[in-house]
Amino acid sequence: ESIIRQAAQFGWDFSEAMGRGDLLIVDALMRNTRDEWSLARLTVDELIALVIRAKKQFGYSHARLIIDSMSAFWLDKPAMARKYSYQVKRTLSKWNFTIMVTSQYAITTSDAFGFGIEHVADGIIRFRRFIRGGRLRRFLLIEKMRQTAHDLRMWEIEIVSNEGLRLIRPVEARREDVSLPPSVIKKIINIHSEKEKEL
Repeated sequence: ESIIRQAAQFGWDFSEAMGRGDLLIVDALMRNTRDEWSLARLTVDELIALVIRAKKQFGYSHARLIIDSMSAFWLDKPAMARKYSYQVKRTLSKWNFTIMVTSQYAITTSDAFGFGIEHVADGIIRFRRFIRGGRLRRFLLIEKMRQTAHDLRMWEIEIVSNEGLRLIRPVEARREDVSLPPSVIKKIINIHSEKEKEL
């Protein structure tokens, strides 16, 4: 219900789409009152099984699949992020989906939370936020988009009721936007090396 209300703020009628059978929302909150489209356990295997069951029931034509957020599946085991990401892509890519997933990333390192999902993705759209001049400002950057020419600039954005996301202007690049102190870079390299050993 929360997702339906949020969508309505931007003029999207999810209830109508669900009534036509064009939209299915899977409940991953594991509520006590289960219906057929909720997860009993927050595992990648159960998610994949549910998505495939929905595909079989609603038809085999092309569909969009949105998973928000993949980070929930490895909160207690971040070293599994790459394995789970590959599992989702390898299994569901056979079912005629365009898949969009969200993932948290560490503010200190700008790395995707759990290290791995960014290597599996064909495209990465990164959202950032800063407080400048005492005001919250939001930004968008297309970091990667395989086989697609795309704008390499970071754009300031705003979220507008009854409209959605609006591009305001490209941002002039500054060194501090993309670089980290040497001590932090060294720490990131060490963390990545340790995680590679775990895998």
